[in-house]
Amino acid sequence: MAPTATPPSPTPSQSPTPSPYELRFDSGRCCLDLLATAHPDERLDQVERLAAWLTGSGLLPEGTPLRHAGPEWLDAFHELRADIGELVRGELEGRPAPGALDRVNARARPAPPAPRAARAADGSLTRALHTAPTCTALLAAVAQDAVLLLTDPAARARLRRCAGDNCPIIYLDTSRGRRRRWCSSEVCGNRERVARHRRRAALAQP
Repeated sequence: MAPTATPPSPTPSQSPTPSPYELRFDSGRCCLDLLATAHPDERLDQVERLAAWLTGSGLLPEGTPLRHAGPEWLDAFHELRADIGELVRGELEGRPAPGALDRVNARARPAPPAPRAARAADGSLTRALHTAPTCTALLAAVAQDAVLLLTDPAARARLRRCAGDNCPIIYLDTSRGRRRRWCSSEVCGNRERVARHRRRAALAQP
């Protein structure tokens, strides 16, 4: 999996880049991060946000333009997200999802974007792409991550669903002792701590 990158800063022609808790990259895999873009509301509702997600997930080098991206890219990533979600939840629940499996396998077949090393202005090496990324290649990168995750028994055994109320986010538990309970300690974990404090305070009232 590619290293996590910071989403690009907005330009005057773009809508504001979402905050880190609108676009989240804390699930442990980019295919699971894609699932999180549907909660609690749709995050991939603009091409600029899709570009920010692709950069934040490490699939695009910083500043890579998506010159030919349009609404059809959003539709394609929404469809892949639905299929990966059905497949991952099916694995957690012991429920086969043959249609989703076939569609994810089909998306994973093309080659993902090919990286190359380029010299930055200061002489250091930086990551770039050999050719402009296509929607098909970027979808393949995410679909391949899902295939690799779900066919790895050790990784598959670390899949967890967030214990937060009404939170559907699924993450990879890499914590020591496998004791991670929430998708994020700062989000659902903090809500649980606040709720626990309020319950204790209510019980302490005369």
